[in-house]
Amino acid sequence: MDESENMGVSGAADHTYPGDPFDIKTSAVAIIDAEGLIAYWSRGAQDLLGYPADDVVQRPARLLWPGRVPTAMVSRLRRIDRAGDAVIAVRHRAGHTVRLAVRVCPLLAAGGSRDWLVLACDVADRHRHEWYEAVVQGLLEQSPIGVAALDTRLRYRWVNRALAGVEGHPVDTTSVGDAAGEAVPETSPVVTRHARQTLISGQSQVTIEHVSPRRGPPRSRLRSFFPLRDGTGRTLGICYAALDVTAQDPSRERLLLLNTASEHIGTTLDLDRTVQELAEVVVPRIADFVAIDLLDVVQTEQGPPAASVLRPAVLRHSAHLSIQENQPRMLAGIGEAVQYPSGSPQQLCLATGKAVRQSVGPSTPWLADTPLRWTGTDGFDAHTHLVVPLRARGITMGVVTLLRWKNPDAFTEDDQLLVEDVVARAAVCVDNARRFAREHQAALTLQTSLLPSALPPLSAVEVAYRYLPADTDSGVGGDWFDVIPLSGARVALVVGDVIGHGLHAAASMGRLRAAVQTLADLDLSPDELLAHVDDLVVRLSEEAEASDEGPPAVGATCVYVVYDPVSGTMSVARAGHPSPAIAHLDEPVEFPDIPTGPLLGIGGLPFESVEMPVEEGSVIALYTDGLISASAQDVDVGLERLCFTLAHPDRPLEEICDTMVRILLPDRPRDDVAFLVARTHILSRDRVASWEVPVDPSAVHKVRDDVSHQLSLWGLEEASFTTELIVSELVTNAIRHACGPIGLRLIHERVLICEVSDGGSTSPHLRRARTTDEGGRGLFLVAQLAQRWGTRYTDSGKTIWTEQPLPGQTSQPPRSSPSLPPVPPAP
Repeated sequence: MDESENMGVSGAADHTYPGDPFDIKTSAVAIIDAEGLIAYWSRGAQDLLGYPADDVVQRPARLLWPGRVPTAMVSRLRRIDRAGDAVIAVRHRAGHTVRLAVRVCPLLAAGGSRDWLVLACDVADRHRHEWYEAVVQGLLEQSPIGVAALDTRLRYRWVNRALAGVEGHPVDTTSVGDAAGEAVPETSPVVTRHARQTLISGQSQVTIEHVSPRRGPPRSRLRSFFPLRDGTGRTLGICYAALDVTAQDPSRERLLLLNTASEHIGTTLDLDRTVQELAEVVVPRIADFVAIDLLDVVQTEQGPPAASVLRPAVLRHSAHLSIQENQPRMLAGIGEAVQYPSGSPQQLCLATGKAVRQSVGPSTPWLADTPLRWTGTDGFDAHTHLVVPLRARGITMGVVTLLRWKNPDAFTEDDQLLVEDVVARAAVCVDNARRFAREHQAALTLQTSLLPSALPPLSAVEVAYRYLPADTDSGVGGDWFDVIPLSGARVALVVGDVIGHGLHAAASMGRLRAAVQTLADLDLSPDELLAHVDDLVVRLSEEAEASDEGPPAVGATCVYVVYDPVSGTMSVARAGHPSPAIAHLDEPVEFPDIPTGPLLGIGGLPFESVEMPVEEGSVIALYTDGLISASAQDVDVGLERLCFTLAHPDRPLEEICDTMVRILLPDRPRDDVAFLVARTHILSRDRVASWEVPVDPSAVHKVRDDVSHQLSLWGLEEASFTTELIVSELVTNAIRHACGPIGLRLIHERVLICEVSDGGSTSPHLRRARTTDEGGRGLFLVAQLAQRWGTRYTDSGKTIWTEQPLPGQTSQPPRSSPSLPPVPPAP
């Protein structure tokens, strides 16, 4: 067996660092003078050959070489003029021959004489070191493993060429020492973190990093960190080795891609975004180009797609992505119909629900029938075509078409299985987005139909509003608003918010809005109205809990405001809702201290109303919480922004609304937002006439004369007969059936309002009098003569009111200016 092989095997079994065999501290050292005599002999030489110094010093060196070789060796030694290495056989003191590796260096003395420094070691140690150096050189210069040395400040001190490919940044392999730290970029945060941990602990560690760049396939890097120490054990820095292991395990690469698809596809419930996410996962990881076409009924939200013989399926182009911008040329834009010829892979895929994989070229039959389609891919050398159905829950929703040209490998069966798996996961997300879009549209349609389509004409306030549904991720909510005309020229302003999103929230909103409108017609005070609505919500929640398949428990917030333009006051109560904002003309925006009642649906807790004066021209803003929290800011910040938008309330209300939307709301609010702004008006005193009526039947005649005179001052003589009759009946009923004090008030607004107040609490009601009855027809006549009539209760009794159209009006007046021109006062 060759000695070098033997030494190599033995060295391979030794895992310790062999050290430099010619290290002067451990090797055999001798000096031979110009006469060939041994002048110096080290302890290492004695250990290696067994001769003590006394036996060899000042004796010829040739005595150590057996046979005739010594003479030739001495002669050759004298011809050496520069250092060199050799392998020689030397006689051991025990009599056997030892093969030594020697390094000879000539030493020049004064006078031109020449001595020789000889370093020697066992040839096996020399071969072991040669193997070690070869391994180190191959590892650092030829292997794909990137290696770098960092100092204690974690700066690059040395790197090899392979590190550039692994870490993805250029390195200067010629830079050593301080220059390396300048030529090489700083370490990445991941490398810095693990290198610092190794530096602190002094222990080696191995890490693996998975990187998913936005463009390009995911990468996996294996790194090993370990400390570098000198001979004394002092830490010099950190060495780390890095290896790209992305392609080492195909099954792992497949799992990484599927994991990327699961994380990247379906981040939203937006249909367009979902199909674009599928395209971004596929290109360039699997294909060079992808086109996604969905059936028309999927994008138009018409329910589950279904094929029909009489009505063939229509595909619409939804997304595409290529490694080359604007190439290949698309024959249909996003949203346009796509026509694939009969026999094309797309048509076969739709018909069978199975993937189609085939080579493509000018001679491909279905491409030959449509040269324009082949022209779109000409020049790219597209060689493979893969079409996969977009199918979920038994429904085919479209097709996904993939092409390769830059990637020279054709699609394989493994590629097809991978694409089918990715597309199947994406199809579930597409179907979820389709279902959500359909439900969202249904809820939005329902909610829009339940909100007021137009606001009634009012003299008390000038109103503007905005309703903005939530984005498609959150779903339609239960926000609502309303403007309800009340008796006595008053108006109710309402804003509410049902907890939750979706169809159930929209339906609950409709029920609550109808309840508020019904209760408002009863002229209840704000706190009493909210108490009745609270009872309703409690009952709805109980019904929902009792139903196995019913919606979740109902809860809501609401603020209810009644504004009276005659007195210039408003009465407010709220149930878990933000307080209204009042923008005064000459003072800062105010958020009045309205007691916060419980949420609607809690039950058993009271509500409290607050009445306050409001100056004419002020703007009252009611809003849902989504307005002040839509920008993900603190609520206090939202309220400050709201104050800013309401500044200068003399601006047009539509301009104020636009400012509120622009400053307070993002482009896609995550919650429904509804708000209502109302500018207050006050009826001038010449529009209101009132009288105190004595509790005496003879006072009816005087009242009729006063009413007739007032109507003539207002220019409403044509309404005198009807009004006198109504006043006569109501005042007479109050005198006969109620108690004092009795008051009469006429209000000239968009309609003519007549109000009779008394101290009684009994509720009048209509009845049909018999032909033999002498009375009982008063309210029946009032109901026939008035356009509307009703009763409202006050702390001191009740008020019966009627409304009559002004002369020339046969029904509710059309929308016109917020207030009527003043009328000259009575002389």
